[in-house]
Amino acid sequence: MQPAEGGSTPLTEEEEQRARAVLFSDLGNIIGERGWVRFPAYSPEERRRLVDIAHRLSAHWGQRVFIEAEDQCAMKLYLAGYGSQPVNPPLPSAGL
Repeated sequence: MQPAEGGSTPLTEEEEQRARAVLFSDLGNIIGERGWVRFPAYSPEERRRLVDIAHRLSAHWGQRVFIEAEDQCAMKLYLAGYGSQPVNPPLPSAGL
């Protein structure tokens, strides 16, 4: 069976394990250095893979790694304090 034109070819089980191991290491190193990482995810399979990586990193570090979709093509994995900023941040109080 051939993939649709421009479609992706499913990975074998061994390829999938290697891909997850590399992502776990590479993304984990970046998150450890700066607290977050943005990574492309164009398909549901790629998004599921990144969700699994976030869960595995959380278990490995004993600290939750959050994940959110930034848009249709990218996911962000991050530690507490490095997530999205509110669209309308609160104004500073006037000290009343």
